[in-house]
Amino acid sequence: MFNQGGLSLDQAPPLSVVMRFFITASIFGILLGLFLFSQSLHITTLSSYSTQLITVHTLSLGVMASFMLGALFQMLPVLAGVVIKTPTTKAMMVHGLLTVGVLVQLFAFGVTSNSLLYFLASAYLGLALFYALYLMLKELIKIKTHSSSSKGISLALTMLIPTVIFGTYLLLTEGGFIHIIDFSQIKEIHYSFALLGWISLLIVSVSFQVIEMFYVTPSYPTNITKYLTLTIVLLLILKMTFILLEYPTTILTATIALLFLAYATVTIERLTQRKRPTADATVWFWLFGMALFILSMTVTLIGSFFTISSTLQHLSYIAFIGFALSIVFAMIYKIVPFLTWFHLSNQGYMEAPMMHDVIHPKKAKIHFYIHFVTIVIWLLTTDITWLGSLLITISFGWLFYNLIFAIKKYTYTQKHCEKIEW
Repeated sequence: MFNQGGLSLDQAPPLSVVMRFFITASIFGILLGLFLFSQSLHITTLSSYSTQLITVHTLSLGVMASFMLGALFQMLPVLAGVVIKTPTTKAMMVHGLLTVGVLVQLFAFGVTSNSLLYFLASAYLGLALFYALYLMLKELIKIKTHSSSSKGISLALTMLIPTVIFGTYLLLTEGGFIHIIDFSQIKEIHYSFALLGWISLLIVSVSFQVIEMFYVTPSYPTNITKYLTLTIVLLLILKMTFILLEYPTTILTATIALLFLAYATVTIERLTQRKRPTADATVWFWLFGMALFILSMTVTLIGSFFTISSTLQHLSYIAFIGFALSIVFAMIYKIVPFLTWFHLSNQGYMEAPMMHDVIHPKKAKIHFYIHFVTIVIWLLTTDITWLGSLLITISFGWLFYNLIFAIKKYTYTQKHCEKIEW
């Protein structure tokens, strides 16, 4: 399913490597929903700036970074043939540093202005992300012949480097350690690399292989798989240079938006051409995610040439968040059932649960309905409401339940089912 050449147990990291990241990301999502719910009811009364910082970084680091790094530990052996030795220990280090770093950062944003917390947050997060980058990039560099996915993943990880550097710079500025002449310039560069370079390019790169592999679709056009990721990286680097030199970036931003629009349109087209057009919630997640990506990039394109309202800007941000989460959820509902079955089968358990027994497709469909309504409510309101916040909590809570159910299936099989002795 994952690799046409097959996937051996020696290449695949233990299930715990992936699940600890996924569980942690779900918990951060639940906590975010509860926090926003308390804000909507004025139980907590943080400033709009603090609320924005907490929301953005809970999503980008607590949720997305946890999901994406966990998935990469699993998918690098599959999509790139990269094997990270002793993955359990190394993943635990990345996971521990990242989790502590996110918690310290959120505490600094919301509860106290203690400069020491900003320093500790930058240290923990910097160590976690740079260590993960070192583990993955040093193996990817060794590949002699890259596929479109492995090349794109390498570029996306490379884009994480300036994301972390500028993010650390901003954290130390908030803590009073550094004084930036133009804070907004550095923030724009940081967000551009994080959203368009790291998150978007990683999703694009993975999709080049998994869309065709999971859903039996025609391949992406060669021009897209060969040139898209590198072109966007070069445009982002050029945009950073223009921002620092205070040159206009209108054409660069518009070009990036147009390229992503072309990619999303082709992805939707490919998914509508799949050879097995069954009702699959993961397909719905992909289609919904691409539609949201088109909405976000369309607003970005318009905003490149015209002044748009803050409401329209918020609409674009919400659409982007919905896009990223949609694709992550689609991947989780493919990865977790397969990995649970795969590991148990290779361990020799005769009664290893089938994939639909680990997380039933109906459960994934329920999550899609919850997620769809959640994003639509946020798009319609573009503000913190008790209903939208409650739906975020329910969405991540449902995912958390499904992941725990999969873990219980795995441990139950190991304890109670008969094992074939080879």
